[in-house]
Amino acid sequence: MAYRAIRIVGDPVLRTPCAPIKDINHGVRTLVEDLLENVDDEGRAGLAANQIGVSLRAFSWNIDGVVDYILNPVIVEISEDHFQDDDEGCLSVPDLWFPTKRSWYARAEGIDLDGKKKIVEGEEIMGRCIQHEVDHLDGHLYIDRLERSERKKAMRAIRDL
Repeated sequence: MAYRAIRIVGDPVLRTPCAPIKDINHGVRTLVEDLLENVDDEGRAGLAANQIGVSLRAFSWNIDGVVDYILNPVIVEISEDHFQDDDEGCLSVPDLWFPTKRSWYARAEGIDLDGKKKIVEGEEIMGRCIQHEVDHLDGHLYIDRLERSERKKAMRAIRDL
């Protein structure tokens, strides 16, 4: 296990869709260990593999005392009629928080390190985390989802980082 530096907005790895994990090998197991270790820090809710420079579909989370991971996640369900628009932040866009509309509930399916089906789902912060981290794996940042006026503010603030 190793501490990994967080990639910051402007790094091309954050804008590149991550490849599916096809072979669960030593490298993937080490990636999961690193994701779990690096997300288990105060103020961290989730961490996608590309945020630590690895373009593979995997993320970890640290929500309500639960630290876990999922490989090859795909969102299969979100609430269509119940939303949240709280401030959202990101380790890759440090120290900036903007109101971001997300579905209240999200469910993703993927696999674990044994190749078995794994489901992660939740409401409110967990729902937000699932959507946020899968966005990362698809090459998107939360600032892409901001309303136009908020996005302008975010882009100005990012230029000042």
